[in-house]
Amino acid sequence: MSVEGFWKVAVATPFGTRRTELELFSEDGVLQGISRGEKETLTLNDLQLEGNRLSWYQSIKRPMRMDLAFDVTIDGDEMTGTARGGPMPAAKVSGHREPAAQPA
Repeated sequence: MSVEGFWKVAVATPFGTRRTELELFSEDGVLQGISRGEKETLTLNDLQLEGNRLSWYQSIKRPMRMDLAFDVTIDGDEMTGTARGGPMPAAKVSGHREPAAQPA
């Protein structure tokens, strides 16, 4: 299953919904990722794809420093799951893959 592409993602936190765009791609046969959020751009760490389950870690600095662990299920162009960080309860994650840009 390919998860590569651009994903629009929403994370429902106790502080409101945070939106980010994930870019997932392969480099030298290894899955890589970048998160471009409202306040910062981050590298996704330890990306693991097992069947339709995708997990990764990222360290945010804003609005507060926190290490987040994401665990989502991919169903076609949709993702659902959770993000956990620090003492906070698990936050619901949802997202959808954006269609590939069409040549002009």
